[in-house]
Amino acid sequence: MNIQSTINKEVFIPQGERLLVAVEVWRRQRKRMSFLPVGAKDYSTFICVSVTNTKPHQLLITKVKQFGGSSSFVRRSQWTVEQLQQVNGINPKKDTPEFDLVFDNTVDKWVTCSSAEKCMFVQILNLRRYDPPKKTEFTNCHSKLTGGQTWHRAMGGAMGKLVQTMNVSVGKRGDTLSLAEDKTVELLQKAQQFADTAHMVT
Repeated sequence: MNIQSTINKEVFIPQGERLLVAVEVWRRQRKRMSFLPVGAKDYSTFICVSVTNTKPHQLLITKVKQFGGSSSFVRRSQWTVEQLQQVNGINPKKDTPEFDLVFDNTVDKWVTCSSAEKCMFVQILNLRRYDPPKKTEFTNCHSKLTGGQTWHRAMGGAMGKLVQTMNVSVGKRGDTLSLAEDKTVELLQKAQQFADTAHMVT
């Protein structure tokens, strides 16, 4: 079982939610505290986007941690998409793994392990089906992150179609929920592969 599937089962399914994407992130810091050894970290952090099973469906952004020595994942913080004021892609002209999430009461500055993971995260966060009354501002984002026309012409909208398919799968009910979960994980993996390939050719 991969990490995304495990996080989904442990953190989101018990709360009546479905995980759409989870990316491991690290904080961007200007300087390292002198008393911490290089590379020291006793936990892993994942930023996740999930959707509620009940209608009207709602997108949620959740910070999940896995502490050293433990195989379990725990929910630390959660925001509704309405509380997300801005997604800052840092550089609209260069594909980078850094991004900022600006909420009503806090600003998180993150970096992922690759620009492809950042791309998948922002693409899913920008799902049109779940647009809230209060729109989130996407600024300094490369066109591929928000589905710009140039990106869709070049790639045929393949990522967008994958995201839409995941979206439909997540909305299933009853006996089809397990199948939808498996399909969602499979499509997430395909989306990741697509993003990696796209990154190499851009």
